[in-house]
Formats: sequence, C-alpha cells, structure tokens
Amino acid sequence: MTDFVMVAGAWLGAWAWDEVAGELRASGHGAHPLSLSGLAERQGQHADQRTHVQDIVTEVERLGLRDVVLVGHSYSGVPVGQAAERIGERLRRVVFVDSDVPVNGASFLSGWPSEQVVRELEENDGFWPPRTAEGYAGQGLTDEQRARLAAGGTPHPGATLTEPAVLERPLAELPGTYIQCLLEGDDLMPSVARLVEEGHWELMTMDTGHWPMVSRPRELAGLLATAGRDREAAPPLPS
Repeated sequence: MTDFVMVAGAWLGAWAWDEVAGELRASGHGAHPLSLSGLAERQGQHADQRTHVQDIVTEVERLGLRDVVLVGHSYSGVPVGQAAERIGERLRRVVFVDSDVPVNGASFLSGWPSEQVVRELEENDGFWPPRTAEGYAGQGLTDEQRARLAAGGTPHPGATLTEPAVLERPLAELPGTYIQCLLEGDDLMPSVARLVEEGHWELMTMDTGHWPMVSRPRELAGLLATAGRDREAAPPLPS
C-alpha cells in the first residue's frame, strides 16, 4: 500500500482527483487529494508560493505519512517539487503529471510567454481567472468533463505564479517520475528532458490532453501506482 498526496493545477481543488483517488483506494492505496490555499473550498485564504509549499508539507505531517508519493499536476509541480525536498525521509517519490517543475530563483511564469497571464492578473485584482468550458477544448475531454472543470474552477492567486521557487538541492537528487501527456506534442521542457536523458527520472506517457485526472482517471491511477512501487532509485533526501 502506498500513500499518495495529490495536488491539481491552477484553478482546481482536491475534487479534480475524485476519480483517480477512487481507483487508487479500490486498489488498496491511500489517496489524499489536497486543495491549496486560496483555491476551491479554501477561497479567501492568503496564498503565495511559499504558502502553497507549506500547505503540502503540513498535509504530509498532519496525516503522519511516511514513504509518501507526492503528485503535482500542471502549476502545482512547482510547489510540489519544493515540498518534496522539504519532507526529507518521508518521501518515497515525486510524480509530475504534465507539469512545470521548480527552478531555483524562477517563478511559474518565468519559463514561458506570460504576457497575457500578467495582463489578466492586472485586470482581475491579482487573480488568474479560471477557464471557461471552451478553454478546455482539444484536450481529450467530453463536453460534460469540460463543463465540470469550468464549473469547479476558482480564481487562482497571482502571487503563487509570480514568486520564485526556492530549492536547496538539484532536482536530480529527487526520486522522480514525469508523466507526459502527448496530445499537444512530445517535446519535454529542457530541464525535464535533461533529467530523463541522464537517467535521474523515469518518463511515462499518456495519449491524452493536459487534464488526465479527468480524461483518463483509471489509466492515470495505474501509472501512479506503478510509479509508487518500491524500486531501486535515488534514496530519499535526508531531513
């Protein structure tokens, strides 16, 4: 049995993992979806990048988890990657699901053209407005799934997107798996490609769009279970 702490990307909360969590629990695993501060049922709470990192660390400690797999999707790969090194010997593995990864001194918005996002933050009191159903088109989702994502999305706190990540060690020291969704192409971001090519992280792929917890929950649960199995890998980071 493996314990998974799962964090969805921008705009979304723990609810986005409902189907994946159900599949994992049916297979005997522990599944602990987490809503980050300022999102979903935690709207109104203060949130910056450091808050989101601490949310994840606090949840692992609150639940008393050891040998835990942290799962970050999209935006949340940035705080999840930072939290992974902060939980030390509690970590079994970190899994990045079609996500960004933290780069020391860089923010979520640093690595891609973000002028439109910056304008949206300025026009919406520092929040990134959630996507409409049309914004989820072309991602392997049914109309019903797109509507559910749009209805459940909440404005994303802008400080979490613009504050830089802080890493104490290279990402190569984390036992990691990257799950890449191939619908929009098979190019990995350079930092991830290097870690995979150099054998530090393993790569898994899914033939679906950017929200596989909704479009392919059973398949994603199976990949997470596989990634979380005991294996010869880099040892957990010391506390």
